[in-house]
Amino acid sequence: MYFMMILQEVLHSWGRPEFDTKMKARIDAMTVEQLPLQQAITSSSYALDSSIKSIIINKSDDVASIIIKAGVYFTGIIAGCNCADDPSPADEIPEYCVVLVEIDKATAETTIMLLDE
Repeated sequence: MYFMMILQEVLHSWGRPEFDTKMKARIDAMTVEQLPLQQAITSSSYALDSSIKSIIINKSDDVASIIIKAGVYFTGIIAGCNCADDPSPADEIPEYCVVLVEIDKATAETTIMLLDE
């Protein structure tokens, strides 16, 4: 499964010192619907949009695209039944995944795929 969007502003910063900062900021501002976080959970049952933080692990390019490998830290919860007497607290659980971001140099079309790492 992959997610698609347009990252024009990130594409325009390629090769400049601000690229990593712009890419990280864009990932950090994404939602669960834009990142494969729900598919990446290992300790919780529901991925949350709050507190998404990323790191750039690697970046490269070829003639057609820019390829970024990024680590994404996020939180999840174990969802209970939301009953008044439900004994399970809704504590946030830290999660982590690695994604591959590929930006097309001609169109800025961007795909984000979960890596199995």
